[in-house]
Amino acid sequence: MSDRLFIFDTTLRDGEQVPGCQLNTVEKIQVARALEQLGVDVIEAGFPISSPGDYHSVIEISKAVTWPTICALTRAVQKDIDVAVEALQYAKHKRIHTGIGTSDSHIKYKFNSTREEIIERAVWAVKYARQFVDEVEFYAEDAGRTDNEYLAQVVEAVIKAGATVVNIPDTTGYCLPLEFGEKIKYLKDHVEHIDQAIISTHCHNDLGMATANTLEGVLNGARQVEVTINGIGERAGNTSLEEIAMILKCHKDIDIDTNINTTKIFPTSRMVSSLMNMPVQPNKAIVGRNAFAHSSGIHQDGVLKNVQTYEIIDPKDVGIDDNSIVLTARSGRAALKHRLHINGVDVSDEHKIDKIYEKFLQLADQKKEVSDADVLMLAGADTADQHAVRLEFLQVTTGKGVKSVASIGLDISGQKFEAASSGNGPVDAAIKALKRIIMKQMTLKEFTIQAISKGSDDVGKVHMQVEYDGQLYYGFGANTDIVTASVEAYIDCINKFRK
Repeated sequence: MSDRLFIFDTTLRDGEQVPGCQLNTVEKIQVARALEQLGVDVIEAGFPISSPGDYHSVIEISKAVTWPTICALTRAVQKDIDVAVEALQYAKHKRIHTGIGTSDSHIKYKFNSTREEIIERAVWAVKYARQFVDEVEFYAEDAGRTDNEYLAQVVEAVIKAGATVVNIPDTTGYCLPLEFGEKIKYLKDHVEHIDQAIISTHCHNDLGMATANTLEGVLNGARQVEVTINGIGERAGNTSLEEIAMILKCHKDIDIDTNINTTKIFPTSRMVSSLMNMPVQPNKAIVGRNAFAHSSGIHQDGVLKNVQTYEIIDPKDVGIDDNSIVLTARSGRAALKHRLHINGVDVSDEHKIDKIYEKFLQLADQKKEVSDADVLMLAGADTADQHAVRLEFLQVTTGKGVKSVASIGLDISGQKFEAASSGNGPVDAAIKALKRIIMKQMTLKEFTIQAISKGSDDVGKVHMQVEYDGQLYYGFGANTDIVTASVEAYIDCINKFRK
């Protein structure tokens, strides 16, 4: 009989720590419901004490989903745990995830403490949390750089205190796969009563080894993996849920099963990408745009003769529908709603469907075909009508040997403003014209353009980072006209400025 691997998804906690990827509560509920349909066992819904928004989101997610365990993160601090208990009050299945740093670096420089005191604090936190919930997960932060003998002492102590899951994070992504696997094996071999708790992995991707380290952990006895959709997360990200799920599905010889419905992987990936305005890199394993593309003549010949020559995964296994309905300007609301559903977005509000359909028709008039990525962009983009500052019109003159000039019109809380400026290229001219109206000291820190799919008529996504009054703000814009998308991204930043 196959072993069972539990999938702990932290997209809504660690994944949401990516700058510019914050979600509101409604969006978090949408992701949580998609994770439930995907089949994840545990949803880490947030860090309740960190902000009122996180606290409220944990409450609402607890109400919105049924069978997954809802987990709340805390430090080994009483107030943290008390707030987590309050936030989890509506969860059908609840877990507190508490812990403390265990590496010498953390003990000395972060806590100014000793090894003995750290164990005392860890044991206290687990015992305190167990008064309120049956499931307590303990994380040994920076376990990857903690020596195995001391780590075993910590793990043994927290299991005796009542921890039901022990999380062994490679917090900095430092470990080599063999080294991380040996660390898990050491715990299995040297910790008394290790069978009374599940060993969990939480691997970061700083050196590109998160998935490899996680797999080595599983092969050496870990039975929970902490992952995110698309591998998003702090710095270089976390272990990708889709990669671990499909590795185990493809390698039947490993004989370890998950509860993941793999046909939901692609739509969930696209939904998270759209809501967080974070494009999936084209060559991303499993869910990237090019994951099932073949350009080499030799590869194409082989695939045409037998798909298994170069494809080890059937695209349908991850939810990619080769026979998808093509959307054009003649498509109706039903076709649009169907494509949204296929991509994991269910919209029951007819008014919202009307708004999306109106934008869809505008886009369809500019493109021959509207892709799934375009549809998700339309569904996930903020409604400009709700913003204080809105773009009314933009006209740009540019070309080789001609100085770029832009004229812009803005609606600011109902008042109309116009300005014009020249610049070093069309985007520079448009932003300078914008700044003549919005007279604030703003600095553009980051400017990224990415096509959603392919083609000269494609929708371009622009991500911007603007500094204002000592704070960084992230903006997003999407349009078939890249200059317009750039201005909309800048305006999106402005609308987020603190009053």
